[in-house]
Amino acid sequence: MSLPGDVREFLDNYPDLPDDPSLNSNLRFYSNLERCRPDNLLIDELHEQWKTDYAKLEYKHGYIQWLFPLQEYGMNFEAQPLQKHEIADMKADPKIIERLERSYEIMLGFFGMELVSKETGELRRVQKWEERYFNLARAPHNNLRISRILKCLSEFGLERYNAGFLLFVLYEQSANNILRSNILVNSMDRWWANCLRNPEERAWIKDTIQKVRSGSTDYVFTDEAYRDALKRRKETGKLQG
Repeated sequence: MSLPGDVREFLDNYPDLPDDPSLNSNLRFYSNLERCRPDNLLIDELHEQWKTDYAKLEYKHGYIQWLFPLQEYGMNFEAQPLQKHEIADMKADPKIIERLERSYEIMLGFFGMELVSKETGELRRVQKWEERYFNLARAPHNNLRISRILKCLSEFGLERYNAGFLLFVLYEQSANNILRSNILVNSMDRWWANCLRNPEERAWIKDTIQKVRSGSTDYVFTDEAYRDALKRRKETGKLQG
């Protein structure tokens, strides 16, 4: 199965996109110095006011490009594409990384999940997960948002969260037979599983997905297998045993 064009560009680190040192809106937004457009909120205001406002998170569309900036253009042309010099400056600022993690946690809640460990990226369901999972299955534009989130996390060296998310969804699909709509499965297999730049982790995750998808064996990706993989990654730096 060929990779989508946007994924190939991401994996190649957008070789045809020049860095413009004069552009710094993403750095300023994540420094709480510039307001996102069109919603006119500083990032700390957005985090506080929208953290559980799932109607806003569902029906507004301009914020996601600000919370999870990429080097490629999105649908909000008031958001600036992420510049390579911004990535370096933002990665060097612990407060900015903390805000990016907060953005991720807010979107996890919107999807019906919550972060158990920042060290491993382990997730679990929230208490009222059914409504959120139903929304995720019925609103496919959120699949595009997840692709953006995973690419952004990878840009900032936070791929433990990519692994934690992808393998948690796989666990839910394999062990619990949920989050298995055709659209979700296609998005996961073609886009999400490719939205991390570590080639060894990408290969291991895709191989594990294929074991679940094959249907020719009794293989089940269990909760124990999920937690063991993330623990192994934390201890050895590798998902694979």
